[in-house]
Amino acid sequence: MSLLEKINETRDFLTAQGVQEPEFGLILGSGLGELAEEIENAVVLDYADIPNWGRSTVTGHAGKLVYGDLAGRKVLALQGRFHFYEGNSLDLVTFPVRIMKALGCQGVLVTNAAGGIGFGPGTLMTISDHINFTGRNPLIGENLETFGPRFPDMSNAYSKDYRKTAHQVADKLGIKLDEGVYIGVSGPSYETPAEIRAFKTMGADAVGMSTVPEVIVAAHSGLNVLGISAITNHAAGFQDELNHDEVVAVTERIKEDFKSLVKAVLAEL
Repeated sequence: MSLLEKINETRDFLTAQGVQEPEFGLILGSGLGELAEEIENAVVLDYADIPNWGRSTVTGHAGKLVYGDLAGRKVLALQGRFHFYEGNSLDLVTFPVRIMKALGCQGVLVTNAAGGIGFGPGTLMTISDHINFTGRNPLIGENLETFGPRFPDMSNAYSKDYRKTAHQVADKLGIKLDEGVYIGVSGPSYETPAEIRAFKTMGADAVGMSTVPEVIVAAHSGLNVLGISAITNHAAGFQDELNHDEVVAVTERIKEDFKSLVKAVLAEL
């Protein structure tokens, strides 16, 4: 079965389950999936029950697709994403973004937990741009002409209007919201101190193991993107050791600000 046939099959399955014309897709990163529990009139599907869908194997990723109403908007939320480092193909990693486009979403809010290069733990950061340091591109292979061009422009992959709205909303709520460049790596090992020094020289403010493939596909598909990183730890070389438990713990501390921000942004977009 071709990628396009898989997309159509999954779209039709979700439509039959009651997923009708979502306005926004939400990709919720490590420890951030709790926001999906606030969705009203929810249709909840286990990833295992969705044809052609992937599996989420990382702590902090619940593995459920939730559709319903949030802040007055119809949303389709992923409680947990698929990562390249889990052994998934990039077609599978980015498949949910294709589905969001196929179902009619106008925009995607993509979130992640990231290591801070320019910012410290507990910071919320909108992504202004990214550096693809994974060594891979999800658009390699046959181009899906119905989604976008062979050579998509990435100049404005992260919507300026969405970012402006996010900062205006944060100011109103009294939430500190920084902005910076995200560098995406393949993982699963954390970066070395030498790599982080190199990334800082390259202009990166945060580093993580997700987001970049999804945003490339979203840009190819003509979807508007707002990216938000929750800085959960200092990157290598700025603290003694790195571990995923700390990521989940810091995310727990800042999740209320995160949830308030995303809901208020959705209401304004």
